[in-house]
Amino acid sequence: MTSVDHAAGYDAQVIVVGAGPAGAATAFHLANAGVDVLLLEKSAFPRDKICGDGLTPRAVKQLVAMGFDLNEPGWQKNKGLRIVGAGHRIELPWPELSSFPSFGMARARMELDEMLARHAQKAGARLQELTAVTGPLLDERTGRVVGVTAKPVDERGRKVGDEVAYRAPIVVGCDGVSARLATALGIERRENRPMAVACRAYYRTPLHDDEWMESWLELWDGKPGESNKLPGYGWIFPLGDGTANVGLGILNTSSAFQNMDYKDSMRRWLAHVDPAFGFTDENLVAPIKSAALPMGFNRKPHYGRGLLLVGDSGGMVNPFNGEGIDYALEAGHMAADTIVSALAVPEGAAREQVLYGYQKALDDAYGGYFTLGRAFAKLVGNPTFMKQATKYGLPRKTLMKFTLKLMANLTDARGGDAHDKVINALTKVAPNA
Repeated sequence: MTSVDHAAGYDAQVIVVGAGPAGAATAFHLANAGVDVLLLEKSAFPRDKICGDGLTPRAVKQLVAMGFDLNEPGWQKNKGLRIVGAGHRIELPWPELSSFPSFGMARARMELDEMLARHAQKAGARLQELTAVTGPLLDERTGRVVGVTAKPVDERGRKVGDEVAYRAPIVVGCDGVSARLATALGIERRENRPMAVACRAYYRTPLHDDEWMESWLELWDGKPGESNKLPGYGWIFPLGDGTANVGLGILNTSSAFQNMDYKDSMRRWLAHVDPAFGFTDENLVAPIKSAALPMGFNRKPHYGRGLLLVGDSGGMVNPFNGEGIDYALEAGHMAADTIVSALAVPEGAAREQVLYGYQKALDDAYGGYFTLGRAFAKLVGNPTFMKQATKYGLPRKTLMKFTLKLMANLTDARGGDAHDKVINALTKVAPNA
């Protein structure tokens, strides 16, 4: 960390570090409100991101609000979730709600992230690619974050110039699971929060235009019941471009988490699915890669000393289903709204009070829900529970509709049905994550 003189001038009103969905959404909403925002990204677009590429109705709502036309080519619309397990195969449509659209989408992150970043740029954000942020810049007198240090890099991440400093009164860390800025300030990952690892690949497949996202609750390396059951869960998300995103994930609440060979397990699972799906090495168009999923607010506080955390840097992945894009987009909007209000008052105690409101907004929106998700993550890590839940739960359509709403966090806050009322009540009484 580097200190800077208190009287130094600023290069922007806000610096946003990382141009993934969290950073791009934050920068878009700030720029749309007339804020001078500098968006720093270590890579050059287009660039890949290991993800399932699925967008639930929560994410769709944010994209529509940002002005994206989801009827344009490239967006793959889906009706809901098809669940496979215990000999069952059921289709659960996304719920009909007044708060969210009744459809989901899918789009490869290679395309989605660049679209979001360019959208923020078009709104007025100053996007600067190939700029690797190395740490926070601190006010030598107060210890407050007043900018960042960074180095220019090439497309392989190699340094190509001298380290520079960028200054702003407010910094937003959207730097992913590494959370470099938060870690530099001593904001460590909370070990009692769930973590998952997911791996994914892209395959050419006739399922590419299927109208359902598919979730496999049981994975076998042969015929179900006649072979070894593999740990974790799987997914098949059609992308509509001739390919599907196929992946496998496992929670750290599973006893197999530490010793699992994720890529090998995925290959063994896919070797025994229907050959008509085409999930063979000959149809592999992008290699199997893995990444960590930080869940349930595993890093807090989300505001302090001039730094806000948004997205994976703050552990904003849903412990129920591993979804992070929707919460990154929503939290980016919350952060931007908070910052716009804070910039309207002079620097000092009054502004700090406004900025601390960001943490409260997050807790109010997700605190209780993520606590429920943490309990759920412990349950699904138990093989006996999952076996019984899959066997007896999947045939019960009403129960599964409730479960879909709970896991995808899709309810109406007012005027909802009985399922909505139960889920909303549970999230209110649960302590904040």
